[in-house]
Formats: sequence, structure tokens, C-alpha cells
Amino acid sequence: MLLPVLAGVRRACRSLPRVAGPAVLALCACSPTFNWRELRPEGTPLLALMPCKPESAVRPVPLGGAPTELHMHSCDTGGLTFAVAWADVGEQARVPEALARWRVATLASMRVDPALAGAPQTQWSAPVPGAERAQGLVAGGTGHDGRAVQARALYFARGAQVYQAAVYGPALPDAVVSIFFDGLRLP
Repeated sequence: MLLPVLAGVRRACRSLPRVAGPAVLALCACSPTFNWRELRPEGTPLLALMPCKPESAVRPVPLGGAPTELHMHSCDTGGLTFAVAWADVGEQARVPEALARWRVATLASMRVDPALAGAPQTQWSAPVPGAERAQGLVAGGTGHDGRAVQARALYFARGAQVYQAAVYGPALPDAVVSIFFDGLRLP
């Protein structure tokens, strides 16, 4: 199902002018740095594109006010971290609170005032086909290593399952970020 997206990426890469600078070419999705592949996390209908082979982990987190099993898939390439995570919060009524708490936790992890979770400057939107709700977050802060970090994350849900797709790095190239978020589907 994601083959049309990948085909579009390849066409875009081939259509770059030969005079394009090395930085533009290095960011191109068809570079070996970004080896896009389909991810289908077990236990969910989610389809995602990851630019590298993700590692997986499961851990309990207090999402939505109750201990919840969080499934994570992430990888690092090109100086960026790409992550897809999901959890089942049990009831649709718990989804709004879980998504709101997740956004706040993301900001807190970047040493950004969690009160900015609803501020206009942290908002962006991207559709996720099949999602019943989706809300984006864009922020700049400090990573666990003390270095400046930019983040773009999308929080979405269908039924009682909540999701986060995020990219973190010192700078977020629009072309790569677009491919990552455009690859999300809940068929």
C-alpha cells in the first residue's frame, strides 16, 4: 500500500537537478542514509515508513492516568531519531487525556515548559488516513545530552489505540520529515 509513496520519493530524487548542492542530495530519500522500509507494528493496524531498521521495546508508562504498556519502534540515521509508538488505553473515553499527557511528557523530556503543549506556536497538522483524531507538536528544546534538539511529533488515535510518530534532531530537513509523516496509515 505504501509503494506509491515510495515510487513518488524515487521520482523526486531522480528529478533533482544535477546542479543541486551536496547537502540537498545527501538529504534525498533515495540515499543510502535513508533506506525507507515499511513498518507494521504487531497488535495494531498501523503502517509506517521508517528510514532505517527500527529497534523495538515495550515498557509500562503512566499514560492517561493508568499504567499502560507502550510499544516503541525507533532508529537513528542521518543525525536524526525516528520513532513510532503506540498503546491501547482500554477505552475510547481515555484517549483525549492520554494524548494530552503524551504531548506534555514530550515537551518535559526536551526541557520545554509543558504548559506550551496547547500553545499556537507548538501546533501543526498532518492527516493520518484512518485516524479518528490527529494533532501535531513542533518544538525546540534540549536533549538528554544537553544539546539543542528540534522535534516534530504527531499524536493520533483510532478506537482505544493511541499513537505517536516523531522525529528528533539538531535540524529537521523538510523533505525527510514529510516522507516519514506522509507514510503513516491506519487502514
